[in-house]
Amino acid sequence: MRRVTSATVALSLAIGVLISMGSPAQAEKRRRSQSAGSVKNTDIIAEVSRVKISGRHGATNNDTVKLTSQNSNWEPPACWYEPKTTPKQLKEKIEGLKPKERKKGGGEGPLTGNIDPLKIADAVRGQITNIYEDYYQTDKYKNYNIDKQGEGMFWEGVKNPNRKDDPAADECSQHAHWVDKGQTPENIPLAVTPEVLAQYAYEELPIPRTAISLNPKGKQTVNLDTWVWADKKRFKKVSVTASLENPAISATTTAKPVSLTLEPGTEDAKTYPGSGTCKLGEPYSAGKKDQTPPCGVRYLRATSKNGTYPLKATLTWEISWKGSDGSGATLPAGTFSTTEDLTVKEIQSIVRD
Repeated sequence: MRRVTSATVALSLAIGVLISMGSPAQAEKRRRSQSAGSVKNTDIIAEVSRVKISGRHGATNNDTVKLTSQNSNWEPPACWYEPKTTPKQLKEKIEGLKPKERKKGGGEGPLTGNIDPLKIADAVRGQITNIYEDYYQTDKYKNYNIDKQGEGMFWEGVKNPNRKDDPAADECSQHAHWVDKGQTPENIPLAVTPEVLAQYAYEELPIPRTAISLNPKGKQTVNLDTWVWADKKRFKKVSVTASLENPAISATTTAKPVSLTLEPGTEDAKTYPGSGTCKLGEPYSAGKKDQTPPCGVRYLRATSKNGTYPLKATLTWEISWKGSDGSGATLPAGTFSTTEDLTVKEIQSIVRD
């Protein structure tokens, strides 16, 4: 087994940074343009968000799932910008990139051939430090805005924790932007807002796994109605809140179960109602044996030997949100499905419990 050394790690770091920075000529060109103030993409990798998730109102257990949006073209943002760093913290962060002085003869020497990974890593770190120091010590910021400590924050790109491995999560990689306290950020793409928080909270909703009840249970019978329903005590309105403390903004996203859609798994069947979509249904009881189920299915042909029909039940949830600033709207409805494999037999007499 190859031993992982600090030289190996340094080389990996250097290679990774060099890939993001491009060639030395490109890096120098970028350094000159950035120091002039024309900063667009500076390869800061988005960091961890400070957004907190709380509430989870309506959750009854840990067996929860994520909804699938009915709008295939919509998904929560992969990243956004939020107030994250004080002037002092930003200065310390950038100065922490500076290469450390090494004692003569220190390090482990070349890893292969004439490559000295420690020197490469130091050179790259030095180049990065120059780029950011040049930018944050211009007249625009005057020493990282240290004299404005407590009067605002630098807004930085952060990743949606649920999409941190998505390449789109690295798109929020511009320089940290200064925003005075109480001011609305300008010219910052995907700056965090209650709506952005609401969209993030969509993926954090405590949705219980879809489960259905049937009568008759077990084997079904040809031409006998099967009642289907979802437990209303289990499937009820749920919500979750996403929030930031500084500045204090939040959004509460709520999901409400509104319909159950049945797909019998064969064309030799009919659904109640005919569309296959009903409300959550209602439990069967002995006094309802002559009634048509408000939500159910009737199989018209028996399953083949050792075969089954996959009865698919999809629960649809309406999604809405309300922000701390009074804003609010709806988000695309979401769904989650389950499948019951049913055996259908033909018999001469039918008796319900």
